[in-house]
Amino acid sequence: MAVQREWFEKDYYAVLGVPSSASAKEITKAYRKLARSHHPDAKGGNEDRFKEVSAAYDVLGDETKRNEYDEARRLGPSAMGGFASGQDGFNVHFEDFDDLGGMFGNLFGRGQRGPVPMRGVDHETRIHLGFRDAIDGVTTNVTFGGSATGGRSQAKVKIPPGVDNGQRIRLAGKGGAGRNGGPNGDLYVVVEVAPDSMFGRKGQHLTLLIPVTFPEAALGSEIKIPTYDHSTVTLKIPGGTKSGTTFRVKGRGVQTPKAKGDLLVTVEIVVPKELTPKEKAAIEALREVTDWSPRSDIKEEG
Repeated sequence: MAVQREWFEKDYYAVLGVPSSASAKEITKAYRKLARSHHPDAKGGNEDRFKEVSAAYDVLGDETKRNEYDEARRLGPSAMGGFASGQDGFNVHFEDFDDLGGMFGNLFGRGQRGPVPMRGVDHETRIHLGFRDAIDGVTTNVTFGGSATGGRSQAKVKIPPGVDNGQRIRLAGKGGAGRNGGPNGDLYVVVEVAPDSMFGRKGQHLTLLIPVTFPEAALGSEIKIPTYDHSTVTLKIPGGTKSGTTFRVKGRGVQTPKAKGDLLVTVEIVVPKELTPKEKAAIEALREVTDWSPRSDIKEEG
């Protein structure tokens, strides 16, 4: 890993607002919060601050880079000898040095001289997908970097089948250009999935709410329910089924690279708002012969 001069100019921990002892999870959490609020596409976003946050996370979010950054910061003043100045002992003026690679090359086992390779900054952008595009997968273009008025870049991204809302996809080398032969940064695409009018989702499982009548639930029935692939399956509802009961239909959920989920069907007993004379008479007859109460276990206090 090439030592970058920004390492001595920037306190990446302060940029993310975390202590140097922060865990990897705490660093990621802080980065995501800042990236969302400062993203150029967000209301009140700040492009410069977003780039600064992304650059900090690029180092601190990688265990190897973070260790090298900490070591470089720790040994920096002693390696510079009398060139360091300032109250904090780390006020370095890089215009005094043409070759940081030669100065710190031996620190990381490198003895070469010449311009220091500098990795490009990472970028993050968001993409809005329809419910089915997220489940089926799609190839599309995303726009990132620059500002709303120009200077933005485009990249083609292949969204894998089964991507979930909020998932973050990394496109290696598609971020900012490197300098002095350094590698490009990465592009991170955050997926936002629109809801569906019929199906919901829980991980790799699809969810479906199906209304049933009281006779269907009380006596038991077989009903046809729609599936994601536009076909239907028969669901057997046993007699005495309670409203809110969930049934599992195997293999009718989301196909992911690892497995295929199920379809979770929840039944909801619907009471009609209006009754025909025959329906009303039948329900009244049922009430007359019903000798139990669902409230028998409820006792008044006092």
